[in-house]
Amino acid sequence: MAADRPVAGPAGLADERVDHRFKALPPDAEGLTVGALAAERRNLFTGGFTTPVLALSAESVEHNLALLETYAQRHGLVFAPHGKTSMSPQLFARQLEHGAWGITAAVPHQARVYRAYGIQRIFLANELVDAAALRWLAGELDADPDFRFVCYVDSVRGVELMDEALRAARASRPVDVVVELGAGEGARTGARTEADCAAVAEAVAAAGSLRLVGVAGYEGEVPEASGERVRDWLRRLVALAAAFDAQGRFAALDAGEPIMISAGGSAWFDAVADVFAEIPELSRPVCKLLRSGAYVSHDDGHYRHLTPFNRVPEEGALQPAFRLWAQVVSRPTAEQAFLNAGKRDAAYDLDLPEAQVVRSGRDGSVRAASGVEVTKLSDQHAWVETAEGAELEVGDWVGMGLSHPCTSFDKWQLIPLVQADGTVTDYIRTFF
Repeated sequence: MAADRPVAGPAGLADERVDHRFKALPPDAEGLTVGALAAERRNLFTGGFTTPVLALSAESVEHNLALLETYAQRHGLVFAPHGKTSMSPQLFARQLEHGAWGITAAVPHQARVYRAYGIQRIFLANELVDAAALRWLAGELDADPDFRFVCYVDSVRGVELMDEALRAARASRPVDVVVELGAGEGARTGARTEADCAAVAEAVAAAGSLRLVGVAGYEGEVPEASGERVRDWLRRLVALAAAFDAQGRFAALDAGEPIMISAGGSAWFDAVADVFAEIPELSRPVCKLLRSGAYVSHDDGHYRHLTPFNRVPEEGALQPAFRLWAQVVSRPTAEQAFLNAGKRDAAYDLDLPEAQVVRSGRDGSVRAASGVEVTKLSDQHAWVETAEGAELEVGDWVGMGLSHPCTSFDKWQLIPLVQADGTVTDYIRTFF
């Protein structure tokens, strides 16, 4: 971190003032600091919060953090969870407390947020060719000898652009890079063949501003992914690392410094653990870096079905942590109702919200949302179909599970962290 500016740790977020910027917070809390509001320990349902309001379960978040920590330890993995899921410094801090090596980013803006909140190890799972971002990175590396940054390279042209920008910035420290192996034809980024990877590695060796420290990729983009196809690709990644090692391509590493081999989204980290356990002995130790990020909040849709813990139940189970509460604002027919939450409030890119519970607007009693189904979202309304006999009236609160955490966090800048009894213990700040 540059020596001439202060480090704002997550605790500094408590000094931010509550105002109109933050959806759903109690109007009578205007002007309080976030810390002061948290200290009041208001109840989500009776403490003045307005609907819709997104809540994050304190118990489920803690459970999920601990589960992935023990999973990584059990399988000999180093963990750098993808921060783009939440973009929350408070959750980053909790992940680091639970053993994370660092935090993964996708774009320069995310890395800047991480640095603003003191993250000392960043893995950028992308090729970084933006000259302005590279100037910023060079300044961060020059100013802080303890800051570790690693990013992808997947093309000779990308290496040339990085080297040009870093030389122009007069960077004093080389940028650590890993060659990205693409997950196959039709996949996302990454060099498509081992020969292409070798050409990129040669370009890195010729660029004085870069240092090759390993190989990486993302198995979630394997076309027509299955356990077998994903493991086949992961074995290609391991073989690439072994070949590079045999060819002496990691000679720039310091004595005893490990070779980095990285993969792992939230859908196939069991396959990553299996194949990384097969890594042969190399000339140096190996840093087996897992990057799963969606586990913190998990979800009630996409990841609920894809989680590796479904395939290996003895490893444990993640818990969905999000619940979006909205109010019934219209009940025009016996078969139809409308809630005051829509696309601006709920993730909808993969699955619609799932109605789970109803809290009576009359007496606060809670019951299962039997016969209540969200069928469509407008900008600010959820369309609900109700079966015959379903109990639902204007004023009731409906609690919904959400699919895809990556597009849930980005709609809310300050999210109540709520205990099972409704007590709000903290507010999770996000930066998207």
